[in-house]
Amino acid sequence: AYEIGVRLVGSEMCIRDSHILIAYKGGQRAKPSVTRTKEEALKLAEQAYAEVKAPGANFAQLAKKYSDGPNAQDGGVIGLIERGNLGGKLEETAFGLEVNGIAGPIETPFGYHIVLRTE
Repeated sequence: AYEIGVRLVGSEMCIRDSHILIAYKGGQRAKPSVTRTKEEALKLAEQAYAEVKAPGANFAQLAKKYSDGPNAQDGGVIGLIERGNLGGKLEETAFGLEVNGIAGPIETPFGYHIVLRTE
């Protein structure tokens, strides 16, 4: 059953989202090709966020341009996420967004995330 973009799966609420991950050297699961510092990653994440928030911005294209995440070439689409799977500030922020809401940069051990809630 869908209700205002939220799906109930058992007793868990679910959302759909897309994200851009800006990784830094030493971050969890960062590819060996990632050489930027944490400070450089934050600056790049802030730049990507500003572009994403600009009128007419295409999140999927910007994810392909900026994201170090495994879903970058899919436009950053993560898909269905159950509450409890993300954890911490990333989950709190993603679940707190309205549909089509964008937030970021959000720091995690993987790097800086920009999140678009799609459902």
